[in-house]
Amino acid sequence: MKTYFSQKIQTERLTEEDYSPVTLKDSIEKTRQALDIAYAGFDNAIEVDLIDSYIYQINSLQKRYKHLSDLAAEEESPQEGSSYKHSPIRALVSHVFG
Repeated sequence: MKTYFSQKIQTERLTEEDYSPVTLKDSIEKTRQALDIAYAGFDNAIEVDLIDSYIYQINSLQKRYKHLSDLAAEEESPQEGSSYKHSPIRALVSHVFG
């Protein structure tokens, strides 16, 4: 599989998109896309050094994806003060037994 690269002519003027904050959801999506690209590169690599490079890249992206997923899970979970942090059963047991 051949990969073609295109060169964009960079302008000196920056657009508003360059300053927009990156959300956690966007970071997860970009990391997932980079992981898909790395897997595709690994599948098509022939040279040993290139294969090693893709292995390191995939491991790095997997750890980044896991970290971002953990951050997203923390955002969605209830506040730390909540007694139902882990599970309803655990909360009931800790409530009854102190």
